[in-house]
Amino acid sequence: MDVLASRGYENTRFADVSAAGGVAISTLQTYFGSREDMIIEAMRVFTDREVAALQAVSVAETDPWRRLVALTDRSLHNSASERRILVEFWRSAMRDDELRDHSAEVLARYRAPFLAAVREGAERGAFTLTHDADAVTDFLLAALAGLIVSRVQHHATPSPANFRDVLLTQLRLMLGVQDPAPRTRTD
Repeated sequence: MDVLASRGYENTRFADVSAAGGVAISTLQTYFGSREDMIIEAMRVFTDREVAALQAVSVAETDPWRRLVALTDRSLHNSASERRILVEFWRSAMRDDELRDHSAEVLARYRAPFLAAVREGAERGAFTLTHDADAVTDFLLAALAGLIVSRVQHHATPSPANFRDVLLTQLRLMLGVQDPAPRTRTD
């Protein structure tokens, strides 16, 4: 995954992965068959880990608003390497049918904890939705993806902290949340 993050889909070779992982090229070829299969498997493992991390955040927080803030913070604070892999995954999925199919499944799983928190907050009466739960979730995920692309491109703005403040303010408005002070990230 580190090689994929630094070299990209098109430029990752068996030799690079062999050197980084200390595994013989022949072993990689035997196990994966092709370079593309190796990269696709790396992307599958990476995206599965991302989804599992969001699910763990979701399970750890019972309050729907604090859960959304924690999920947002988890997404905002991916490492530079993780952001590059996500962009490579999205970009590669545009051209590869297998990755495109996987990306649709990943999106559904990635989206699920966000959508569940929005729906749960509405059901509990903690949220008064101004838009339907799916639209709110789509807005939030689109905003987070946009920031990832901006950061991968090394754009100076928006800063993650300012972006977070604006995003959470907008989310509070869409959810009808009265709490003026979202939980801050502590790590």
